Amino acid sequence: MATPFDVPGAKTTKGKRLGAVQWGVYAFFDYDDEPIYVGQTKESLSTRIRRHLTGRRTDAVAKNILDPYEVCTVRVYPLPQFQGSKKSNADAIMHLNALEYTVFHDLLNKSVFKAVLNEKMPPAPKRKVAVPEHIERRVASAVVTSLRDHPDTRIARRAQTLAALAKGISERKVGLGIRKTLLTQAKRLQWLAERRLGHAPDVADDEDETE
Repeated sequence: MATPFDVPGAKTTKGKRLGAVQWGVYAFFDYDDEPIYVGQTKESLSTRIRRHLTGRRTDAVAKNILDPYEVCTVRVYPLPQFQGSKKSNADAIMHLNALEYTVFHDLLNKSVFKAVLNEKMPPAPKRKVAVPEHIERRVASAVVTSLRDHPDTRIARRAQTLAALAKGISERKVGLGIRKTLLTQAKRLQWLAERRLGHAPDVADDEDETE
């Protein structure tokens, strides 16, 4: 699965193909442009984003914290200056952690719910870093949007994700972080259902007629 950051025209300011940039921070937004997840990568932006969107080898998806169907737009903050650095490079790691923390809290403050779905908050950084110019791409095509963007479809999907997350919590010991995620998902479901109620047509519900 290719991402919008793999196309030839998706370049960083240094001319590197964006999807191949090894170090960076990314953020996912839903169909309401609400930030839902922030992460970082040391392997490549396209590889890490692809794993999330396809549900492969990511704890966030495996634990039903993040539903790939919710992702409409991806924003990336590349760090091409660390390209080729070893994953153990202390300076690069410190910079990456500081950038993730800054982006996370910026989007947290802009969220309607003052929350995102991350199980863990990034730790406070040891340095301050400038946030690079981000690049944003819509990953949901027109066809995908037509299948996923209807509010009733999204409510059903979100309820399913919430139920799966709650079931997982009931079956094992979990920390405070994932319980906060459960609460955030519940608030997101309620908000969407309330908004749908306000825009729903005033028609009678279908009822089964019995003799």
